Amino acid sequence: MNTGRGAPLLIACALGIERLALRGGDRSGAAGPVAVIRTGMGPKAARRRVTEALRHDHLARDAAVIATGFCAGLAPGMRPGDVVVAEETRDAAGTVTCTDSGTLATALRARGLTVHTGALHGSDHVVRGAERAALHAGGALAVDMESPVMLRSALGLGVRPVAAVRVIVDAPDHELVRIGTLRGGISALHVLRAVLPAFFEWHHSLLLPRR
Repeated sequence: MNTGRGAPLLIACALGIERLALRGGDRSGAAGPVAVIRTGMGPKAARRRVTEALRHDHLARDAAVIATGFCAGLAPGMRPGDVVVAEETRDAAGTVTCTDSGTLATALRARGLTVHTGALHGSDHVVRGAERAALHAGGALAVDMESPVMLRSALGLGVRPVAAVRVIVDAPDHELVRIGTLRGGISALHVLRAVLPAFFEWHHSLLLPRR
């Protein structure tokens, strides 16, 4: 936990390699305490770890929460290293509306990143082929295994701002076999390291008086 003044921010990712990238980012713009946690892969692990962090870490109980890490893009033309800012997350349990996604998208684009906004679907397994096409036909822009559960778990413990920002590591025209072994995986890692300042800009905007 990076301590400081202001409201806390909890950033949750599933994989150790994602956490390593995030911890290597620039934290100078943080508006308050920041925690970056690794939940482990899959909905069950994500639910358990986010709930644990928000219940037992006194600095994080009232935190805004961002779910982040890698995802699979569903739309033709997406490339590894593109960023998906969720307007909402969806899974079998329902839909979670994200907070002020426009501010996040603007902050990321201002840093030269290619940003897509729309619905992020949550799955309990790796999605391939025809299933990926079906999810896109149903309105989803990208898919991962943890974001909807992370945000729903956070909201289940109290009203708070929530967001989901994912970096595409795998897309219809750029299928990745193993993260870090192909150029797309390396590109996604660099982008994930670069998103922190935009997260802090979003968090800071939430703390400003509303007119």
